[in-house]
Amino acid sequence: MRDYGQKHQALYLLSLVILFWAVFDGITTYITPLVLTQGGLSKTAMGLIIGSSSIFGAGFDFLMCKLFKNSYYRRIFLAMFAFSFFYLLALAAAKTPWLFLLAMVLWGVYYDLKNFGSFDFVVRFTKIQEHSSSFGVISVFQAGGYLLAPIIAGLLIGDTVGISPFIVSGVFLIVAFVILLGLFSRESAYTQEELEPQYRYRGILYELKLWRRLDRVLLPVLVMVAMLNIVDAFFWTVGPLLAESFTGLHQFAGVFMAAYELPVLLVGWLVGSVTRKFGKKRTAFLSLLTGSLVLIMLGYLTEPLLMIAAVFFSSMLLTLAWPALRAAFADYINETGKYEKEIEGLEDLYTNIGYVLGPALAGFLADWLGNSKTFSVLGVMGVLTAIYLMKITPKKINVIKSLSGPGGN
Repeated sequence: MRDYGQKHQALYLLSLVILFWAVFDGITTYITPLVLTQGGLSKTAMGLIIGSSSIFGAGFDFLMCKLFKNSYYRRIFLAMFAFSFFYLLALAAAKTPWLFLLAMVLWGVYYDLKNFGSFDFVVRFTKIQEHSSSFGVISVFQAGGYLLAPIIAGLLIGDTVGISPFIVSGVFLIVAFVILLGLFSRESAYTQEELEPQYRYRGILYELKLWRRLDRVLLPVLVMVAMLNIVDAFFWTVGPLLAESFTGLHQFAGVFMAAYELPVLLVGWLVGSVTRKFGKKRTAFLSLLTGSLVLIMLGYLTEPLLMIAAVFFSSMLLTLAWPALRAAFADYINETGKYEKEIEGLEDLYTNIGYVLGPALAGFLADWLGNSKTFSVLGVMGVLTAIYLMKITPKKINVIKSLSGPGGN
């Protein structure tokens, strides 16, 4: 990876914000399926409730174009922290399915805001040739948070989930917010990239037409976004249940999810050099293919340590896909600056599609096949998706040319 040095302080400050925020989000995400199932809900019902967060998030994706007419990262991150705080309160107070649904609404919105803000920040503060490396850096810090979160949560959870995980996650949220304010105070010292004027919102019918055209152009990479988020949803929905069932490893059950997150810290720094050699889209597709092949084996292992090892090696291969794909989207935004919110909205819409389908399917399969076999089915899905996308995706996706063609804008 390139030596960022002093001129990339803004990127590192944002990455620290994401690190502490990810610990907050990871702890609450880890305990959510446990709280739902210990309340008497089936795994299928649990998956449906968790998936509902992204139904609300998908609706918010479209409203984003109107609510944030100037997609500036400061406003977006402030809103993200406000929703994060109210989500924590709602989750801690939730005792019924309806209150959990309210918490899911807040969850779906703040996670979308995090994605929107990150895209806008990278486009503004880094050069186009550094988008892959920049998302690699952010991914490393985010994974660090998600690596620590399940370990911390596992140590805090006893026979049931008490109040301690909520208090500790709240502390991490406050620390992240303080660092964000520090970034705001130093913003004028950092160089920003020139962007085209923001696209002017012209009404819902025009917006739908534009989204449809962009969807056709970007469909292969959007399907990849959905698939990666299905993978992530499977792990965070069924993973904690599988981990907490390990005999003799109760206090260290978080190690299972930590093994899923650790590889980003090991290989995330290499994303820039890998994508320069193989290309962003091809890197993502090969990452999904090889990682899914390893994942298929998980359902046929019985020893907890072997299962943790399989998750680790699968994640090692899957890890490159995330920042490579995000960098591709950042390139499209840089190419068509005035359509930034529409491209971000589509990317996040497919993220939410993955997080609607993922938890619901994971919960159903866990009830039907058991926790471990659920991951084997996921591996088969990943292999088939990767092969299909490698076959149909053009080498170059030219967004500007496609929008300026017949019927373009």
